[in-house]
Amino acid sequence: MTTDAAWMRRALALARRGLGRTAPNPLVGAVVVRNGKVVGEGYHRGPGTPHAEIHALAAAGRAARGATLYVTLEPCGHTAKRTPPCAPEVIRSGVKRLVVGMVDPNPKVAGRGIRAIAATGIEVSVGVEDAACKALNAPYARVMERGLPWVTLKFAQTLDGKVATATGESRWITGEVARRHGHRLRDRHEAIMVGIGTVLADDPELTCRVRGGRDPLRVVVDANLATPPTARVLTPGAQAPTILACVADASIGQGKALARAGAEVLRLPARNGRVDLTALLAGLAARGVHRVLCEGGPTLAAELLRLGLVNRVACYVAPAVMGGDDARGSVAGRSPAALADRVALGPFAVRRLGKDLLLEADVLDKAPPERLER
Repeated sequence: MTTDAAWMRRALALARRGLGRTAPNPLVGAVVVRNGKVVGEGYHRGPGTPHAEIHALAAAGRAARGATLYVTLEPCGHTAKRTPPCAPEVIRSGVKRLVVGMVDPNPKVAGRGIRAIAATGIEVSVGVEDAACKALNAPYARVMERGLPWVTLKFAQTLDGKVATATGESRWITGEVARRHGHRLRDRHEAIMVGIGTVLADDPELTCRVRGGRDPLRVVVDANLATPPTARVLTPGAQAPTILACVADASIGQGKALARAGAEVLRLPARNGRVDLTALLAGLAARGVHRVLCEGGPTLAAELLRLGLVNRVACYVAPAVMGGDDARGSVAGRSPAALADRVALGPFAVRRLGKDLLLEADVLDKAPPERLER
């Protein structure tokens, strides 16, 4: 007999199909099961489209009556959005039982949908595959609870931690398979962020070059607006715009020139002469960005780590040793005075990509900051 956990894992697999497409909404999958067989399923595909439960119940039709609905996230019950609330539709469908993976961290929901459904006599179970559901929607929860997006720090390095030679040469540290995977990461994030050093050294486009991929919002941290108007990150044709994040007193004239070249110039408070990265990320969350992929370089990586703004690390490791004190490491700046102050990571997930390895791990959260008002 198939268990609740197995059906929820099916719903989770459906939810993952929406990666990079649903923000500012969460990733949600739903499965309707009757007499041990799937009679309807669906997932949320994007803002303004029906939620997962609606897709699944519509597919089930009359077969939903007396069935069990599995959904990775609590059905919503509020109307402050573009689509009707799901809880009333669940009730009208005639399902006998509702199995929920996790409670919605959105304060507009936060148990209200579950309580409304349970009040009608529908049996409700909450917390099936809870850890997996929470991991899937950790970016959504971070925005809801702290007003900040989930940041993945990505870099490609040699075995001894070098990302470029002393002259800045870095193309290519890793092979084609790893680079193609990196583009798939871009497709799954709503925004990609680099520092001005990367723009000046590599002149990247920061687009997604995989079939069916979607270009993320491009964000350049450029305190003094040093980006050339001819930079490829400003060239037209990309699906997403480019934001140049600068300090408030950066050159007005240069800002106008870059705006004419296609950039959105975003002036932010300064912190020690640099763009306040917390303010920048809070602004991105307010725009509906849940996932930010930071592709460097080493200076930006160091500042994000120092401020505790990195949630996950994706490190591509090439089977090579560069050596040399003058070669550039993956993270710049000064090392901590004590070993206890290092950035601690959870267990690595390891994957082979051609001749390279991909190491991924979440940053262990020491002291969560207060939620930022948006």
